[in-house]
Amino acid sequence: MGATGHDVILKLEDVSKVYSGTVAVKRANFEVRKGAVNVLVGENGAGKSTLMKIIAGVEQPTAGRILLDGDEVSFSSSGDAVSRGIGMVFQELNLFGNMSVAENIFATREITNRFRKIDRKAQERRAAEFLERLEAGIRPDMLVEDLRIGQQQLVEIAKAVSLDARILIMDEPTSALSAAEVEILFKVIADLKARGVAIVYISHRLEELIRIGDYITVLRDGRITGQEEMKNVDTQWIVRQMIGSDAKDFAKADGHVAGEEIFRAEAICLPRATGGLAVDHVSLSLRAGEILGIYGLMGAGRSELFDCIMGRHGQATGEIFIAGKKVRERDTTRRIRRGLALIPEDRQREGLVSILSVASNLTLASLSRFVRLFHISGADERQAVTGMVRELAIKVADPAQEVSSLSGGNQQKVVIGKALLTGPKVLLMDEPSRGIDVGAKADVFRTMRRLSRDGLGILFATSDLDEVMALSDRIAVMSNGKLTGMFDRAEATEAAIVAASAFGHGPVPHTENKAHD
Repeated sequence: MGATGHDVILKLEDVSKVYSGTVAVKRANFEVRKGAVNVLVGENGAGKSTLMKIIAGVEQPTAGRILLDGDEVSFSSSGDAVSRGIGMVFQELNLFGNMSVAENIFATREITNRFRKIDRKAQERRAAEFLERLEAGIRPDMLVEDLRIGQQQLVEIAKAVSLDARILIMDEPTSALSAAEVEILFKVIADLKARGVAIVYISHRLEELIRIGDYITVLRDGRITGQEEMKNVDTQWIVRQMIGSDAKDFAKADGHVAGEEIFRAEAICLPRATGGLAVDHVSLSLRAGEILGIYGLMGAGRSELFDCIMGRHGQATGEIFIAGKKVRERDTTRRIRRGLALIPEDRQREGLVSILSVASNLTLASLSRFVRLFHISGADERQAVTGMVRELAIKVADPAQEVSSLSGGNQQKVVIGKALLTGPKVLLMDEPSRGIDVGAKADVFRTMRRLSRDGLGILFATSDLDEVMALSDRIAVMSNGKLTGMFDRAEATEAAIVAASAFGHGPVPHTENKAHD
């Protein structure tokens, strides 16, 4: 489609944004076209979210101007932008857990009856329509905190669609969605485009951008480095504009050989509240210095397995062993002391305390290490923090900064650093690259490789096929709570892994023991 095929509805001219001396966006010129998907891409910290927050009225530009339908405008708040037809799906979910789905969708613009009371039934009816369009399988009266993270993301999308916006900004809308949910979202986007809605779309999944984008704008270090029609570009072009060179292979095999068995799980089971098993008799083993990837789609039971191993479900059964010794401790704190550590999938809710500093988050789980008599040694704690910031290349001017001021990729490094400071023997990583860009992803994967070389056993769960193939020494596959496949990396094929993940019931291929030959 030619550049003349879509009218420009919104234009940023020479827009800059400065936060206490840090330039987040520098003289950006950005056009949003009607009835098209306008893709915005860049590494974490490149300025994408800042640029979107300016359009959505959450932030005001330090310099430059915004033109809407050719007229200069300024938004004093997000409500102001909404009233002009601009809606946004935030990357970090903006929902109230203790309220229902319908209440969240209509928060701040409740439907009222003639007595000016909130009409809950009308809200639930309308909410059901939006949820139906997304084929979400969610009831409008359900509490948001009872939904899994992918369903919460769909509620966030339904909320944005309900605004009937002329411009809809989507910041990482698919980061927690299953493949089937992504397909439905793309149908909704096609429908919105046909109605003339301008979509601004941010994602780190490059193949996804190429598939649905009409126009692409690339940001690097707050500056726009490339703008093009999507039909004229490929992933190589995008990566070059993003990081200034072609992507490096983040996980080359290095001839490193794993050691003795460091961890074993036997017949782990977790009953579902609704009946059946969320984790169904899963047994696996891990060697020191080995990376075992667990591949499965959303709902396969990967996160639940990790929670069972960490002692987060009292009703779970089965046994675990660390370095050949049975772990009898049932609670998470004492399992951490035995040498287990978890990087959770949802870093915002479970990995970080957003109001605390980077330093406090890093040492949160390992404070007992720094206790001298009855006091915490500030010097030892500072030394550990400085060492971890350097080791993981966390981009932060001062570790006393609030962790919420960091980009997603750097926040993920803080969560990893927090786990490493507990001195684990076994590291569980649940979707370690969710919502982070190619540069930060490469950093995280290089760190995983280095840690495995140092003898740490790593179990990591992912729904990304390329990731599990590139990083793992062995690959386990889960489906419907069961282990449905176990492959040595040398023998694994994408087709075999996909087949095992689609194959919900049946025997596990007898390849487990090959790792011990």
